[in-house]
Amino acid sequence: MKNSTIRPSVAIGLCILFGGAYVFIVLAIISGMTWGFDKSVIDAIQGLEAPWLTSIMIAFTFIGSTKVVMLLTIAMTILLVWKFRARSQAYFFFFVMVGTIIAFQTLKVIYKRDRPEFHRLAEAGGYSFPSGHAMMATSLYALLTYMLWRHIQSTAGRIALLSFAIFMFGMISLSRIYLGVHYPSDILGGLFASAFWVALTTFLFVQFQKRKERSLVQD
Repeated sequence: MKNSTIRPSVAIGLCILFGGAYVFIVLAIISGMTWGFDKSVIDAIQGLEAPWLTSIMIAFTFIGSTKVVMLLTIAMTILLVWKFRARSQAYFFFFVMVGTIIAFQTLKVIYKRDRPEFHRLAEAGGYSFPSGHAMMATSLYALLTYMLWRHIQSTAGRIALLSFAIFMFGMISLSRIYLGVHYPSDILGGLFASAFWVALTTFLFVQFQKRKERSLVQD
């Protein structure tokens, strides 16, 4: 499995963009700027409440849960090692996903933001910011898109891959707002935090692979 390349300037730019957006969200939450935005989005999404829609949202929340994501991570890691003989990519994928889980759990303890109390359709423990579901979905589907992109040659195939990744992230994130367990700003914070982490680790991984290839050529 070959690696995609990423220019240093692009990687640094993405890290600055995502990191800056995350800091902005944090400051906006601390200052109370997100209250009106959060409330209006929650009201709009929960205004669609219906029994059949609640069942769908519960299903997507389950798909985005830590247990399911860890099972998918282990399965993908095994597939990369035994099917594609791509140990480096497997270790990279596992490291990023486990790092994502550790990151959101740590950030939750740091910020200690209580979950919304407007209208709960499901129960959830722990703190609210950032959304762990949003962080895991961002990392998982961004990595899958990155790893599969070069192996899909057709434009239609790439559009389908990107659409699937966006759809899964969107539905998992919307499910958390719909069920009343997250503020929209929790979702945005999780998106930007995870996007920063994926951009940084992907760039470092590509640089490591390039250095490894150069050392093999020199030897």
